[in-house]
Amino acid sequence: VQLVESGGGLVQAGDSLRLDCTASGLTFINYAMAWFRQAPGEEREFVAAMSRNPGSTYYANSVKGRFTISRDNAKNTVYLQMNSLKPEDTAVYYCAANIEGSSYYSDEYDHWGQGTQVSVSS
Repeated sequence: VQLVESGGGLVQAGDSLRLDCTASGLTFINYAMAWFRQAPGEEREFVAAMSRNPGSTYYANSVKGRFTISRDNAKNTVYLQMNSLKPEDTAVYYCAANIEGSSYYSDEYDHWGQGTQVSVSS
């Protein structure tokens, strides 16, 4: 199983970025997918999750209204559209897959990507 994130970078406050995570080696439609992030010196925290089908979504309060999670099952890909970025969004962003369903808890996820860095300057 492999999850590969892409799309991170350095942006200014107020800008947008889209993160992609493409999965291989698993039956993608059977998994809930999520994004977590980890800032330096901080614990990994939940950002957003999307269930298998029809795709219920869940968000951390800190990103609600600014970030949107979506998935394309035909492409085995989950996306995180991030708008109105803030310096406090700076972190390494990880995608994760959970065959049991959506969860806010990182230890319930079965598979993880390697992470992509998002840096937001003020």
